[in-house]
Amino acid sequence: MYYPYLRGRQFELIALREYSDIRGDKNNIIPIIEPVKKSFNSMKLALPKLIAGKVKFGMVLNPQVGEIKNVDDILNGLVTELANRERWIPVLIVRNNYDAVNVLLNQLALENTMIICTDQTDTNNEYFKEIVLSDYVTAVLSEDNRSLKRFVDGIDKKIIRLDDNFKPEKRNSDYLDLPEEKFTEEHFYYLQDGYAGFSDYTPLISEWIEGGSAPYAVAIHLTYLKTKDEIWIRHFTSESNFDRANIQGKFAEAAKKAVDFLNEKEIHTVASNELRDYYNEAKYPGLGMVKKIAIKHHLEIINDSARV
Repeated sequence: MYYPYLRGRQFELIALREYSDIRGDKNNIIPIIEPVKKSFNSMKLALPKLIAGKVKFGMVLNPQVGEIKNVDDILNGLVTELANRERWIPVLIVRNNYDAVNVLLNQLALENTMIICTDQTDTNNEYFKEIVLSDYVTAVLSEDNRSLKRFVDGIDKKIIRLDDNFKPEKRNSDYLDLPEEKFTEEHFYYLQDGYAGFSDYTPLISEWIEGGSAPYAVAIHLTYLKTKDEIWIRHFTSESNFDRANIQGKFAEAAKKAVDFLNEKEIHTVASNELRDYYNEAKYPGLGMVKKIAIKHHLEIINDSARV
């Protein structure tokens, strides 16, 4: 099972909404959502779609970035959407906040909780191990950690591998010199390696960045199945990157490269066909929609490729 980690921003949530409509009878994906906005309008549109589409999701109850700092804001703001506990997984991020996480676990008393380890988690710490041993915790999501995996395997709980696969460049124009690179092979090997699932940040950077200005270059990042056991990512980048003018023209330059590649490789997903339509109709959807297309395309690729 694939557990993509996404922040609860508008276009990430639109990608999830649309994925739930197009997945058909097959679903190998449980998205994990970290809410970052005090307004839950986009979440209130996305979660019912996931529930109706029978796409289970994880909800981070102690976000570490963004505007939300209180679990009650989430539980009170999404009362209706989170009412059916069968449809979602409570998720808690563990940094060096062991006492706070333990308090939350016992206060909330939510069964089948998943915890996420970070680079600030001392997985050999006795208080961390108490959290993992809690009856409320059934799954641990972590970067590759041999000692933690052995510990979790020994207490018969699920461990899910988290990888930071997208390698960001300082500027979009830098992708001109980096047309493609390997993204993951976990979809093929995670079961063989003894994991219950695998996770990454999709074709997005893991670092939390809020806002942003108009770019000098437009880059479209699309994953594709290069071989049965390797998914690669292609970077399609505009050429006229001397100033911030004419974003629509920059998008057309990048989209032409992407569409030519998709046609050459005969890659057809709902998301990639959407990109084709924008390019063929000479329409510029905005950079947010470009990001949505990249995420949705990636979810389609993984859903069709993951071993279960």
